[in-house]
Amino acid sequence: MIPPMADSRAPPIEVFHMNKMYQDESSPQKVNLTVGAYRTEEGKPWVLPVVREAERKMADDTSSNHEYLPVLGFEPFCKAASELVLGKDSSAIKEGRVTGVQCLSGTGSLRAGAEFLCRVLGLKTVYISKPSWGNHKLVFKNAGFDDLREYRYWDNTNRCVDINNL
Repeated sequence: MIPPMADSRAPPIEVFHMNKMYQDESSPQKVNLTVGAYRTEEGKPWVLPVVREAERKMADDTSSNHEYLPVLGFEPFCKAASELVLGKDSSAIKEGRVTGVQCLSGTGSLRAGAEFLCRVLGLKTVYISKPSWGNHKLVFKNAGFDDLREYRYWDNTNRCVDINNL
């Protein structure tokens, strides 16, 4: 059974609530430090020139199509990502013990991973970093985890990784 999704009666996710507060603020000195995206001086999204170049190349590529990808994603991408993370010479890759799944967005990837860990592997406990994005707890809770724990990784006083409390 899939747990019910959060509804509008739930408290807002902090980062999105703060972003809304930023948008509603009229001060010309406001600075948006919430959502991690590049912005122009006018506060508009700024797309990196290399991204624009890649988009042009993709648009001009007459060999590409708009067919649906396989359910696990574009296999060459998944293979390259696995090799990037584990190394081309990884024994796990060479022995065929690695698979990859291409997901849409960070939250989508997190949800797919959480579903796999809970439904397939039967895990029910997850440790979530503190601080973390506000939606991370909801992702794991809605995937079926019932024991959500936090760990601190940042020592704000000394401004470094808190190795002793990990």
